Amino acid sequence: MSEGSKGSLLAFGQVVIGPPGSGKTTYCHGMQEFMGRIGRKVTVVNLDPANEVMPYQCAVDIAELITLPDVMENLKLGPNGGLIYCMEYLEANFDWLQEKLAASKGHYYLFDCPGQVELYTHHDALKNVFAQLAKWNFRLAAVHLVDSHYCTDPGKFISVLCTSLSTMLHVELPHVNVLSKMDLIEQYGKLAFNLDYYTEVLDLSYLVDHLASDPFFRNYRRLNEKLVEVIEDYSLVSFVPLNVQDKESMRQVMQAVDKANGYSFGDQEHRSLEALMSAAVGADFHFTSTLAVQEKYVQSRDKAVEEEVMDL
Repeated sequence: MSEGSKGSLLAFGQVVIGPPGSGKTTYCHGMQEFMGRIGRKVTVVNLDPANEVMPYQCAVDIAELITLPDVMENLKLGPNGGLIYCMEYLEANFDWLQEKLAASKGHYYLFDCPGQVELYTHHDALKNVFAQLAKWNFRLAAVHLVDSHYCTDPGKFISVLCTSLSTMLHVELPHVNVLSKMDLIEQYGKLAFNLDYYTEVLDLSYLVDHLASDPFFRNYRRLNEKLVEVIEDYSLVSFVPLNVQDKESMRQVMQAVDKANGYSFGDQEHRSLEALMSAAVGADFHFTSTLAVQEKYVQSRDKAVEEEVMDL
């Protein structure tokens, strides 16, 4: 995998990014298992120096190079400053990363990245790491995970949209935004609109109107309108819903990422995927699908309307 060599093989993969608690490590574990079932050789690379518990099989671990606790203790830095230092240290040691990646040529790569949002919206260290990987003939797509519970709060959802847009513009990679933990969304509260409204990021003026019903946000209507205008003017942000325990949901995310990074799979993998999708639902995929979750919202809303009519 020589730098800039036109004759070297292409390598495909995903850089899994997103705020803390969004499910990046769980996603890498689930995607590693899912791709393994359809015959794709997967190498997971942990680039999070604060990640001490990894459920997946980790082939390359940044902890061999540097760890966040060591940096915080020796340099007297906080967690945010320590993470930035670790990423800059990785940037200064590309030879270590290249040597580690060379041991798994021909594999598909999942890069489990840190959860500090500033690394994807302001700082250049990780962006430069991704650019260096591109020079080594890696074809990457950024998978940006966002916890689906933000959909239940219009103010937080607008904030998520702004963060996602800023990340897309800064990271400069083909981008797939993912609403994670869809199997838990019913526990977070009732959605103001149908799920499609949030995944497709439809007319956001309705969201601003909904916010205006809150006395606190009423004073910031003009600000929210301008933020929404910026998001809609770029027209870049949309989401793919994900439930890691649902194989159909995993397939949709995988195919969206494959389209983004240009990966094309062979006949054998295609047959394996068809066999997996047609198999009976097993113990690993026991949660309801994203579609079923959405249907429950529609049904519950229709039932509520019927009850109101009956009361009248």
